[in-house]
Amino acid sequence: MNSKIVVGISQGDSNGVGYEIIIKALASQGLLEICTPVVYGSSKIFGFYKKGIPEAESLTTNLVSGAAEAHPKRVNLINVIPDTYLADPGNDTPEGAKAAILSLEASVKDLKAGLIDVLVTAPFNKSSVSREGFAFPGHTEYLTNEFGSSGSLMMMVSEELKIGLVTNHLPIDEVPAAITGELIESKIMLMSESLKRDFAVDRPKIAVLSLNPHSGDNGLLGKEEKEIIKPVIEKMFAAGELVFGPFSSDGFFASAYSKGFDGVLAMYHDQGLIPFKLTDRERGVNYTAGLPVVRCSPDHGTAFDIAGKGKAGHLSMLASIYTACDVFKNRKSYDQLRANPLRIEVPGTVREFD
Repeated sequence: MNSKIVVGISQGDSNGVGYEIIIKALASQGLLEICTPVVYGSSKIFGFYKKGIPEAESLTTNLVSGAAEAHPKRVNLINVIPDTYLADPGNDTPEGAKAAILSLEASVKDLKAGLIDVLVTAPFNKSSVSREGFAFPGHTEYLTNEFGSSGSLMMMVSEELKIGLVTNHLPIDEVPAAITGELIESKIMLMSESLKRDFAVDRPKIAVLSLNPHSGDNGLLGKEEKEIIKPVIEKMFAAGELVFGPFSSDGFFASAYSKGFDGVLAMYHDQGLIPFKLTDRERGVNYTAGLPVVRCSPDHGTAFDIAGKGKAGHLSMLASIYTACDVFKNRKSYDQLRANPLRIEVPGTVREFD
């Protein structure tokens, strides 16, 4: 029986860097000692890209009809893409986008069935999959819907920094109207719970960024800080959450003060991702907090401009696989401790500590 964590990997767009980073990551020394990878894609396309990766020459694959047949000491591959779909590196084609959707749907189906333990998603192009009928702005929103979660949090994770987003893939002119006290409060709670359960932080300390320059400059540059963001922070701090701010993002990341926080909550996409990618551009992981399952992905896109040229770095994909495994183990330990608190019996009473 396979006791290792089974990692499902969706291929992403066939014509992007997905296969290249997947193959390079799976060829990394020691990976198969900690997990059993199952790639959802095409053996034909996998072989096409593998030929251009010298370090993958000795990589052995095991073609299976389902995840239940996965061999614990090999890279397992499930064909979920029609044989008529071919690789066309660097080109945005309908087949490449359709393949990404088919792969994602198949892997999520197995994740729901418990045939894989965690999911790592290779990148697809959002506009491409949208043209092929994918009705969500990205993986995060799709998975939130598929697993019936009341909410989720897009978190960028590295050894040095963990940044969550209040708003995800939203046009910048729509962000201010989307920022509400209820939304900020829900995102803070999702981050707090994830830091505890998924990343083993006992008492997470969270910094909340402002929406406007200089934190609104006392209302001169915007009122969201005074009227929406700060009242939520004060309310949650009074309730026992170690949450602070709002901090102006330019000064916050330039200060050593930022190192004292376990998590940072940004108001919008680029506010959080620009400093994150500057901090760890090679090993960053996109993690979806708030789901009943574990999902990670590299913190970059399809990179059509370098696809098929052997230039794509795989460290973010490798970090995504390792992070997914770590979170899976952390959750298991956390849930076991919560389900079985330490019971100390003394005459006449029972005390429980959790």
